[in-house]
Amino acid sequence: MSQKIDISIISSGANLADARLHRLTRALLRAGLSVEIFAPGLSKDAPTTTESAQRLFIRKPWIAPMWRLTNLLARYYRSRLFVIRARGRVTYAISPEAVAPAYAQTKLWRRKLAVDFFEDYLRLLNDRAWAGKYFGILGWIAKSDTKSALWFAKRAHLTTVADVQVPPFEARNRLVVRNLPDASMLTKSGERGATPRAIYIGDLRKSRGLQAMLQVAELANEWEFDFVGGIASADQSDVDQWFRTNPTSQSRVRFHGKLAPQDSWKVVAGAWVGLSLLESTPAFVEAVPSKLYEYMSVGLATISSPLPRCVELIELSKSGAIESSPEGVADRLKYWRENPAELDQIRRQAGDWASKNLDSEREYSNFAAEMVKLTR
Repeated sequence: MSQKIDISIISSGANLADARLHRLTRALLRAGLSVEIFAPGLSKDAPTTTESAQRLFIRKPWIAPMWRLTNLLARYYRSRLFVIRARGRVTYAISPEAVAPAYAQTKLWRRKLAVDFFEDYLRLLNDRAWAGKYFGILGWIAKSDTKSALWFAKRAHLTTVADVQVPPFEARNRLVVRNLPDASMLTKSGERGATPRAIYIGDLRKSRGLQAMLQVAELANEWEFDFVGGIASADQSDVDQWFRTNPTSQSRVRFHGKLAPQDSWKVVAGAWVGLSLLESTPAFVEAVPSKLYEYMSVGLATISSPLPRCVELIELSKSGAIESSPEGVADRLKYWRENPAELDQIRRQAGDWASKNLDSEREYSNFAAEMVKLTR
């Protein structure tokens, strides 16, 4: 490995198609830094741009099967292996199980450590069915590891978090880097297509509104639906059962799987509405889903569940509607189908508010400037 590397990104959990990984990496590349990424997934889904191709290196697996697995053991294996292989001036751990080994590595080899927390992982574990398996042992291990990660993150040279409510709240150098849209990754919705169509882009699981959206699709049978994202293994059987119960819906309800961000947002062209029906779980109740910012930026109206900050954002921007049940969402879709002029006004308001209030360039430039300081 002869290249001089500024930043080694260690992602033992999120794969190469992860949207936040793309946004952070692109910001580093725009700042002129060289980046190597250790993450599971396909190289074709990696975050790259033409002008920075010579400064981005996707490290290949040594043992392919462990690269593809998503269980806790595989994540721990990858996190240790990735850290050993990392050669950057700064090790940037963006998976909680990688933080402790990254801390040890940077202390031993006198490098800089940066840490990123996508979400409030301790609360998020309460939403995961696997955390309760084997008498809760897996959940206990994951929570213990996350608490350890938070302790080490406080002592990192830079700790980035995805929103104000994401811990750690006290750190040596804490920087909020929100999941604001990167325009280079998005496709504008443009004019509405002839057929009313709603989209959802993100992880697909019950707590993120999967079952609710399927109920909406069943009720709003004059609409088409595109769902982009990986389906949680615990919820796949529910999706299969829904299609067996609704065999005629296959032509208008489409699951695209997990795609790289640029490919994900191609689905938005001609769409009318974006859905965000997250449940009020401990992990989500204080959050603003990144898709709300993205829906506004591409000119979609949004229907959201009544999470407090989502309500505040949609009321402030006049970019959509709040509905608390699948029946309410279906009724809203029916209303907008019958009143397209009102929907177009909401779509314009969404785009206008995003262009005036979401300063993505400054957000990511501030982040990249802090990372540049660490390489000096």
